[in-house]
Amino acid sequence: MKEHRLMEKMNILLIYPKYPDTFWSFKHALKFISKKALHPPLGLLTVAAMLPGEWKKKLIDMNVANLKDKHLEWADYAFIGGMAVQKESVRDVIGRCKAAGVKIVAGGPLFTATPEEYPDVDHLILNEAEITLLPFLKDLARGEPGHVYSSEAFPELDKTPAALWELTRMNKYHSMSLQYSRGCPFSCEFCDITTLYGHKTRSKTKEQVVNELEALYKAGWRGSVFFVDDNFIGNRKKLKEHVLPAMIKWMKKRRYPFDLATEASIDLADDEELIRKMIQAGFEGVFIGIETPDDISLKECNKFQNRNRDLLAGVKRIQQLGLRVRGGFIVGFDNDCPETFERQISFIQESRIVTAMVGILNAPKGSRLYERLLIEGRLEKDVSGDNTDFTTNIIPKMGHDKLIEGYKEVIKGIYSPRAYYERVKAFLKEYKPLEKRKRGLHLRYIRYNLHYLDAPFKTLMILGIKDKARLYYWKLVIWSLFRRPLLLPMAITYMVYGFHFRKVFKTMN
Repeated sequence: MKEHRLMEKMNILLIYPKYPDTFWSFKHALKFISKKALHPPLGLLTVAAMLPGEWKKKLIDMNVANLKDKHLEWADYAFIGGMAVQKESVRDVIGRCKAAGVKIVAGGPLFTATPEEYPDVDHLILNEAEITLLPFLKDLARGEPGHVYSSEAFPELDKTPAALWELTRMNKYHSMSLQYSRGCPFSCEFCDITTLYGHKTRSKTKEQVVNELEALYKAGWRGSVFFVDDNFIGNRKKLKEHVLPAMIKWMKKRRYPFDLATEASIDLADDEELIRKMIQAGFEGVFIGIETPDDISLKECNKFQNRNRDLLAGVKRIQQLGLRVRGGFIVGFDNDCPETFERQISFIQESRIVTAMVGILNAPKGSRLYERLLIEGRLEKDVSGDNTDFTTNIIPKMGHDKLIEGYKEVIKGIYSPRAYYERVKAFLKEYKPLEKRKRGLHLRYIRYNLHYLDAPFKTLMILGIKDKARLYYWKLVIWSLFRRPLLLPMAITYMVYGFHFRKVFKTMN
């Protein structure tokens, strides 16, 4: 009875560690709209929904708020989630929890990949919480919680609950997040996703997706929503026949309150019907892993879905149909050569991919690349989790200095003001806006986005007056006003992105 009463009174502090300042953080861009972070911690919020309803729960996302001593004093347990790029902050959080005498429960990709590195964590809930969290909760109720809970099974997602949005401060974020599926059918050597989530695409039902959209709507959110799936189109048949039609119906009913984006493989370009249905459902952008235009390097990393196709034509086809492409690129493959860097620059400029994330090849633990290089004796040190910080845990065949020199050449070649603004202008010239939708006047959009009102003034002051690249800013503004006036907001958004990329590169360089 005593244990039962203690369980009823449990105070749970969910802690999401800080991200470092990287290309991916958009930290310098978010300042223009007075936002603190891109997305809330969807994983932790979903775990919160799996915990007993009678428990009291608080979320501290350290990217939007400080973790204070009073939070730790309140907590019976601290639940920590995180990824490799957050490991420095994770260690600090663990130290503070131990000093405060708070029991730690930890899970997520970071802890699942390297549980042996966190002996101070009291309870490790590894792999996917749909399987491993319940046994922990049962043991905890008996007063006998174990140290490690893991599973080699991959759960179906039809019982996964919606995130507990009431724990978030929505006005601190640029976008909300949802997840439709896990798993990826491909086998890229450098990727650990299939180790974490398997090859089979497991997905939620159309009812779950619609209910989660509705939950966000009822929570008051209006604006951007990112589907965090590693490959949203892993099961095309289900998407086209069931999920997207249900989303289209819901979005029309609610008068398009959300702008959607996600991640997909390049073979999306082969399916015009799928692209059009995604656009009808509210999708505006998609992140695609291009990696490299060099076929020999694609073969090396087993990115067969990108081989034997015209990658440039594929990107342009997707963009011409109305989806804006963000691209992921990698340098540092064994077959890369000095000419590779120039080819990367040329591809990015010609493809009109404005947001091109170029990183150095790393070998995350759990990837087949890690296992191969371990055998070859070419693993140098621990991976930072950030492939844009000039570090790698791989001893590159071309030599470390040449790789770093070439990587800097690529970054300068695509994010120097002249090159970047030329790419933005070229994209705007070719871009066909999405089909017109009967978007409603969503008053709650104003509630969560009041800080956007001073964004034009900040943009003018920083980019138009203070920034050294202000001449390019004014040229593009004037061109947009006269040639593509309806796309001026998009042009300004991209200029803000470019400012962020230049700031990060200058800080790292």
